[in-house]
Amino acid sequence: MSVRYVLNLLVLGGLLNIPVCAQSVVDTLHTIDEVTVKARRTPLQVASAQPVQSMGREQLEALGAQSVADAVKRFAGVTVRDYGGIGGLKTVSVRSLGVAHTAVSYDGVAVSNAQAGQIDVGRFALDNVEEVSLAVGQGSDLLQSARAYASAGILSIRTQQPTFAEGEKDMWRTRVSGGSFGYITPSLRYARKVASRTALMVEGDYMRADGIYPFTLDNGRTETTERRRNSDISSWHVEGNLYHTFRDESRLTGKGYFYRSERGLPGSVILYNPTARERLWDENFFTQIAYEKQFSPQWKMRALAKYNHAWNRYEDTNVKYEGGRQVDVHRQDEYYASATVCWKPSPYVALSLAQDGFVNTLRNNIDDSPNPVRLTSLTALNADFRWGGWHLLANLTGTYTTDEVRSGATPDDRRHLSPSLSLSWRPWSSEALYLRALYKNTFRVPTFNDLYYRRSGNTALRPEDATEYNVGLTWSARPVDWLNSLSLTVDAYYNKVEDKIVAFPSVYVWRMANYGEVEIHGVDATLGASFPLIGGCEVDVTGAYTFQQALDLTNPSAKNYKDQLPYTPRHSGNASAVLKTPWLHVGYNLMAVGKRYFMDQNIPSNEIEGYVEHGLTASRSFQLGKSATLRLQADVVNLTDRQYEVIKYYPMPGRSWRVGMILSF
Repeated sequence: MSVRYVLNLLVLGGLLNIPVCAQSVVDTLHTIDEVTVKARRTPLQVASAQPVQSMGREQLEALGAQSVADAVKRFAGVTVRDYGGIGGLKTVSVRSLGVAHTAVSYDGVAVSNAQAGQIDVGRFALDNVEEVSLAVGQGSDLLQSARAYASAGILSIRTQQPTFAEGEKDMWRTRVSGGSFGYITPSLRYARKVASRTALMVEGDYMRADGIYPFTLDNGRTETTERRRNSDISSWHVEGNLYHTFRDESRLTGKGYFYRSERGLPGSVILYNPTARERLWDENFFTQIAYEKQFSPQWKMRALAKYNHAWNRYEDTNVKYEGGRQVDVHRQDEYYASATVCWKPSPYVALSLAQDGFVNTLRNNIDDSPNPVRLTSLTALNADFRWGGWHLLANLTGTYTTDEVRSGATPDDRRHLSPSLSLSWRPWSSEALYLRALYKNTFRVPTFNDLYYRRSGNTALRPEDATEYNVGLTWSARPVDWLNSLSLTVDAYYNKVEDKIVAFPSVYVWRMANYGEVEIHGVDATLGASFPLIGGCEVDVTGAYTFQQALDLTNPSAKNYKDQLPYTPRHSGNASAVLKTPWLHVGYNLMAVGKRYFMDQNIPSNEIEGYVEHGLTASRSFQLGKSATLRLQADVVNLTDRQYEVIKYYPMPGRSWRVGMILSF
């Protein structure tokens, strides 16, 4: 805010406070010139006491991201394991803590998988997503559930809500996209304002791709061009949403969600064998409801409930099985409830208490399956203190789990208290410069697969214990007139994982065990800037860089002692530039990943070569009449046709293209 505007406000305040004389006979009306006050909003990732990164709808569209997995790859400190192809599984790990330590939230409610502990984020398309954000530790919202506090990091997906113009009651939106490898995905959305305080929205989409793409197979002395097979996918998703605001301004939201897919699992390509016959069918249905009410300026609450059902069928055709085929069918159910109350006794202090309870079950067709049932209770006590430039967040989360099984050994009950503390300091109120620090302890309970899967499960497993430390500096400003905005964040961190759960070979089979201690040192840096150009044009530039050293400290006498963990690059980053003009938006992005190792030992034969992937996107919007808009977009992925692997022996697609059209009315 400039000095001139501040002086204008002071003068205006003085005029408004001049007392009116009682002797005045004629009322006089004075009109003053309009005063415009301009201020820059400090970005959330700068002001937050915890490391937070986010991408809104406009940025997601400008960069040509097609799924949540595409968006998350552009965050610093994140590893996305991609098993190749459009239908390949895509999982997220934050700062090398492991997939199971990262929670995924969909419109404020956790997405769960008690069987495997990992969420395939590639299944979430971005067509209905308003924002994707990632918080290390947890978010700063005191009304969030206890489940959000119990993870080392949380990936939040927030979907769009309908907004109606004056006199408008119906909204339609249709999209069609298509591209390389037989990819096509139509979608349709309808929203209706059924009453002044009630709206409904229904949407659905379908996606299919044959996934057949060329790749180079290196067999040592020779190279051949092959085609990726069994990478097809066919999926559809439908979702219904209810939004209602009561007369006391309390809010109720409800959601019903169904997803089904059939896909080929492309498998690894080793020597001269690119063939895979594994198939996977997935179904997921959940319904959730959330209610939020503010009783007074000091008291507010949020309650939610969810039922989740997941079913999958895995099939593999191979002569090694009796009868030539193996079929595994799994069914999960979860019943979940949460309530959070927040009390703000003063402008400087806020306290909240969150209580979650949920029941998980697993049934399958495996002989002698224990059919486990798990009861979990999570309690989170939270405090928020603000004074001047200081912001302190403290949390204590208590976890209790108990399992019951139909047959076999029952693991011990698990109890744990996990504290966390984050601190932010703004030295000068006139500058958006913050120093921050974070400490957080979490632990993850073994999954059903870890404990009970066939002969590899181990009911004596201990939970993983993870500790995070973070110190950082963030800054946002407009240092020169030719910049619209500039923001910078730098965070250094140290993580330690004890009792890490891994699979290792025993006498006859692989078996899950607590086998290891891991220390992770790293630095995450992000940059964002916006430049104005002539003619109403603008350029937005973003970048992220990660240095990460994740070392195995399990056994000082082992050959891999102090070696980098598998699939963890020391250097990775991304950059993007978006040119916005009144006629066309053009975006360019790149992602760079350094060399990695796919086995424990960091030797040349275990090395995976690094890569850089480039992409281009162009889009334009047209106004059709008073209330209709048309948006056209074209994308080129892997512009240089680079051959690379994220997971060893799982080749990724080369150059591909996509075109799409969105009509809203």
